[in-house]
Amino acid sequence: MPIPNFMARIGSIIRPSRTIPRTPWTSDHRWKINPLRFVVLLFGLSLFGFGEALIVKAGLGNSPWVVFAQGVSRHTNISVGEATFFISAVILAIWFPLNERPGFGTLANMVVIAMTLQVGLDHFPVFANLPSQLIAVFAGIALVGIGSGFYITCGLGPGPRDGLMTALHQKTGVRVGRVRMSIEILVFLIGALLGGKVGLGTALFALLIGNAVALSFKLVSNFSN
Repeated sequence: MPIPNFMARIGSIIRPSRTIPRTPWTSDHRWKINPLRFVVLLFGLSLFGFGEALIVKAGLGNSPWVVFAQGVSRHTNISVGEATFFISAVILAIWFPLNERPGFGTLANMVVIAMTLQVGLDHFPVFANLPSQLIAVFAGIALVGIGSGFYITCGLGPGPRDGLMTALHQKTGVRVGRVRMSIEILVFLIGALLGGKVGLGTALFALLIGNAVALSFKLVSNFSN
């Protein structure tokens, strides 16, 4: 294959997707499970949870949603876990006017991500110097993006955060990457104003996660062809 054609092919593969692709494991109903779909769902959610754990262990600042939960916790005298649950419930309520509905994947999101996040926190090492911390942050963002691409394309219902992203994308037509980045930046700013712990890792996550998810959609769509 000539080099220009090869480079063009590589470019088409890694170009971020503007929409959510259909795959061989995409379901036409949010409660319709089969073995392939179930495995892909668990794989994607596990990657998501491990990615979040890497970002936490990097020690450079948590993802915007964790910062938000920390801020809410400070002002309400509830735990970060309880704040996270409360925020998720509020986001689920916002789904309905946007015509978004929960499914099996929504429930699995809450359970599997929590479990894999805890496993990662228990077993991943603490990163002690800046180069390793940055590597952990970028690796964590990549895992969250790839995991999102796999589990969202199962069509079994996204988690609260990703459901808000996909609903706004479908309602407005704005690219998924831009929608996700806008949400993460807004949550980051609110969390910071409420006193949540922020850092370089927080800013990197907010700026990069949108394109990471969009790129993951593109990679998944190429893989499924």
